Amino acid sequence: MFEITVLFLYIIAGVCFASSRWPGYASRQQALVISAYFLTVVGIALHLGGLWRDLAASPGLTLTLGNTASFVGLQLAVTAAVAAGDPPLRGLSGGLLILAAGGAVLTGAGAGVDGGTVGDMSWQIRAHVLISLFAYGLLSVGAIVAVYALIQDRRLRRAHLSPVNALFAPLETTEKLLFGVTATGFVILLLAVFSGLVFVENLFAQHLVHKTVLSFAALLLFGVLLAGRRFRGWRGRRAVWLYLWGFVMLGLAYFGSRYVLESILGRSWG
Repeated sequence: MFEITVLFLYIIAGVCFASSRWPGYASRQQALVISAYFLTVVGIALHLGGLWRDLAASPGLTLTLGNTASFVGLQLAVTAAVAAGDPPLRGLSGGLLILAAGGAVLTGAGAGVDGGTVGDMSWQIRAHVLISLFAYGLLSVGAIVAVYALIQDRRLRRAHLSPVNALFAPLETTEKLLFGVTATGFVILLLAVFSGLVFVENLFAQHLVHKTVLSFAALLLFGVLLAGRRFRGWRGRRAVWLYLWGFVMLGLAYFGSRYVLESILGRSWG
């Protein structure tokens, strides 16, 4: 099973990235980083291929919760690989890869149980769904980075001094990554909302109005955050908590809508 292979590749790569930041392994840093990148790239390739085969197994898309978690895991792995280009962020990259391993192993989970197969989709609707999933996944990565930033902020305020500090990048570096993810996620979410308004017919009949309203609320919060960062220099806990509130709105838009449609109304999206 490719899930188990990817699980071990991500975990070993994550440990290598984290170890490269540990003072006791300074002499082996280059070898650890090269090994971590190799394992991460192989893991991402296997993860992408296996996930796509499962997503496209039906005529439509197999949108189980397991596949959604796996998609988020894939984006975690890609973000980890990109972030590791900045040495202070390699501790964070290690943590992201271990979380990505958990997502990868869930590929296909829930098939036939949670009503996740959506068939008879036009290419426009399929594109909208994939864009929406990509936006949610990327902003989920941002939520994890935001929690990491809160932990950093708390440790700084309490002046915790230990070797573990080597795994934490400067808070400013973490915030730079967070806002990079936010800006990219905002653009993709904007495209997802726009494509939904254009391509999805009969929002009222499909009971998707609340999903659209919550998505707009999330989009507004992320937009306010980016504007505050650009024009007022927002940072620290205020920025992180505003991001997390935006993510909560987005989570309600996706999972709340899905719960209402499938558990209460007994129907699937599409």
